[in-house]
Amino acid sequence: MGKKTLDQTDVKILTTLLEQGRITNKDLADKVGISAPPCLRRVRALEKAGYITGYHAEVEAALLGYTVTVFAMVGLESQAEIDLQAFEDLVRSWPEVRECHMLNGDIDFILKIVAMDLASFQTFLTQKLTSAPNVANVKTSLTIRQSKKQPGVPVG
Repeated sequence: MGKKTLDQTDVKILTTLLEQGRITNKDLADKVGISAPPCLRRVRALEKAGYITGYHAEVEAALLGYTVTVFAMVGLESQAEIDLQAFEDLVRSWPEVRECHMLNGDIDFILKIVAMDLASFQTFLTQKLTSAPNVANVKTSLTIRQSKKQPGVPVG
């Protein structure tokens, strides 16, 4: 996949799709000022070039019963690549973990974890995370509220 040079129309397409992922191709074309067929070609080219990696629905966690969000800072006993990959593979198998980032510094990973309530988080913490192979320590921070949630990155 070669890197495509983005022009202003591509930037408008990406910005609009970040804001309105369900917009129709016709409405997208109207919004960015081109006709529908070239708009669809541009969207497909952005997908093929890897700028657009997927589409998803944003859901309300609390309505689905997930009332607790916790960030866990995880330190591992070993930072050998095979051990890092093994931890990442394990984390991918846990549906409670919504994000996993490897960090530089004192903490090896930060995890964003959702749970139905504090009791279910505690069960996850004690039965899965802290007892996982190679985990040396875990520090957690419970979120109080979320003041910003914006998917993607700034475009243009």
